[in-house]
Amino acid sequence: MITTVEVLPGHYFDSIRLLQISGAAGGQPGVDRVLVAMATSLNLGLLEEMGFDPAPAAGAGPEDLLVAIAARDSAAHAAARSTVEGYLTAPATAPAPGLFEASPPRTVASAGRAAAATMALISVPGPHAFVEAVEALRSGLHVMVFSDNVPIEQEVLLKQEGAARGLLVMGPDCGTAIVNGVGLGFANAVDPGPIGICGASGTGIQHLCCLFDAAGVGVRHALGTGSRDLSDQVGGVSTLAALAALDADPDVEVIVVVSKPPDPEVARLVEAAVAGCETPVVMGLLGTPDVTLEATARAALTALGGTLPELPVWTPAGGPMPRAGSLVGNFSGGTLRAEAAAIAEAALGPIGSGPADPGHRMIDYGDDRFTRGRAHPMIDPGFRVEALADAAADPATAVVLLDTVLGYGAHPDPAGALTHPVQVLAGEGIPVVASLCGTRRDPQNLNLQVDTLAAAGAEVYLSNAAAARRAVALIAGGAP
Repeated sequence: MITTVEVLPGHYFDSIRLLQISGAAGGQPGVDRVLVAMATSLNLGLLEEMGFDPAPAAGAGPEDLLVAIAARDSAAHAAARSTVEGYLTAPATAPAPGLFEASPPRTVASAGRAAAATMALISVPGPHAFVEAVEALRSGLHVMVFSDNVPIEQEVLLKQEGAARGLLVMGPDCGTAIVNGVGLGFANAVDPGPIGICGASGTGIQHLCCLFDAAGVGVRHALGTGSRDLSDQVGGVSTLAALAALDADPDVEVIVVVSKPPDPEVARLVEAAVAGCETPVVMGLLGTPDVTLEATARAALTALGGTLPELPVWTPAGGPMPRAGSLVGNFSGGTLRAEAAAIAEAALGPIGSGPADPGHRMIDYGDDRFTRGRAHPMIDPGFRVEALADAAADPATAVVLLDTVLGYGAHPDPAGALTHPVQVLAGEGIPVVASLCGTRRDPQNLNLQVDTLAAAGAEVYLSNAAAARRAVALIAGGAP
């Protein structure tokens, strides 16, 4: 293994650009891990967490650039370093003539005025999101806060401010939304249609959109509220506001409410609000094995007079054999993890949520604890790849369950990024069951993603619940 840490003084690049560079260099064959980031205290801590020697970075500051690479041999290291250099030295694209004749806006408020906007999308590091979101609300803008790692106390204050002003606050940690047919964040490519979704759940919204798309039905709005909205601290403020907005839209014929397992008291508040809606509402509050995204989609389609078609399954030649041992879930979507865990717990007992938990476990690598200082796994699946390698090396691993999420903003080839670890697992005789969340028009090419996973040795399902049930059946069938 060849490992280097460089400090490039006075080289500043924005965080999104640096995440792209880290992902491109880290995707080279033979490269184990890469960190290209400004030398903030957060990133210096991350450098050490990733197993790099922090000594070469001693004395570096926020205006200095870190380039840390670990590769299996000198050729792989040189390729990664060349990729980094290529990105860092690429000339900036010249603006179109006259594009910036006037100075661009420097604040959320001025940008809103210049564009005659009605909504602001906030995507800055979590510690700075609150200030920007408050400014947007005080400028009369609805707000979508894509940023994660925002303290829940700030979320409560934001939503109280929004409620007082009659404005919707989507997030923090709102990864997905569709407004008037326009996708924001990690949205999938779907047609406009009669369905409105209100969701304290990013991948839950995405999976529902994909199931509706498979049935040929479109989505008018999908209003994400942030995964903590139905917690006891937040109290469902944004869910109630989104529900009222969808009910008031005459083009919405059916509303779907979806959430990770909610606080029971808050769930009752939402149910009371649903009872007062004029538009038919289908509830999909996860937490029990019989409440699944597939069943929720089926109920919504039934309310529209339609049906959910039979979803195809792709199985490797010969098919996997049942095995005794641990079920290991590797997820980029928190709601997909929650749905699978509820199904598995009913059959197998307690399911752990951390990588080091013994026995059956399912980990959401999109959780805030894993995204501090690094990209979400739907953008950079590197952390998931490492975890799958660990699962393959663990003799207790019997079955691996994973998700693959397509859509705008996601990795351009998520199945390709997972190919090698899936092949290793299959080579060890460990069955891999994959759920695929995507539509026929997503930029990653749904059919290509399916073929890639199946060729690597995975069983592929378009229903996350069906994938979870299959993984459980393989474990139960292999129980001593």
